[in-house]
Amino acid sequence: MATSTADAGDANRRTIAGYENCARDYAAAVERVPAGVGEAALRRLADGLSRGARALEIGSGPGWDADFLETLGVAVDRTDAAGAFRAFHAERGHAVAALDVVEDALPGPYDAVVALCVLQHVERARFDEVLRKIAGALHPGGLFLASLREGEGEDWEHGESGDYRLVLCAADEGDRIDRRRKRRVVLIRGDRGGFKRIIPPSPLFLPSPLI
Repeated sequence: MATSTADAGDANRRTIAGYENCARDYAAAVERVPAGVGEAALRRLADGLSRGARALEIGSGPGWDADFLETLGVAVDRTDAAGAFRAFHAERGHAVAALDVVEDALPGPYDAVVALCVLQHVERARFDEVLRKIAGALHPGGLFLASLREGEGEDWEHGESGDYRLVLCAADEGDRIDRRRKRRVVLIRGDRGGFKRIIPPSPLFLPSPLI
């Protein structure tokens, strides 16, 4: 059964509430300095941008990826829908805006948009809308770095901190972004006219220790 827009909004709020409860544990569980495929993906993004480029990060979490991108010369506007993550950034001396990619308009335009471990929580009823907003937040030829989860259907992950909506993407479903297997990182070039070209041709895999 298809998820209604109202149900999608409820699922989004429940997922954000879960992150409110686990932000500190999440920050402790994730490596502060990206390594392996995560590092390679962020370096690939930075290499594709001009000097002085600015990126919008959706779902900054603890901010470790933003920290790393800034060491590579990319200015990052950090955002998160969870107030607990925003408080964590503030304690570390970083400005971070409240932003829910499902419900809010996106600022921009930017040279790049980063959404790692975010789109897997977006219901199918809102997915195309979210992609259109991201495309509209890019300068012409801007880059979009995202990760997705492979599988069939939708499910909930239940933990002590709360419930997390997971919307899985089958391989034959991925022409809107890329053909996706397992959790992948895809780097895409696009703009308000839509996403036009995928860089690199074979997306990278991104392991995740949590949701």
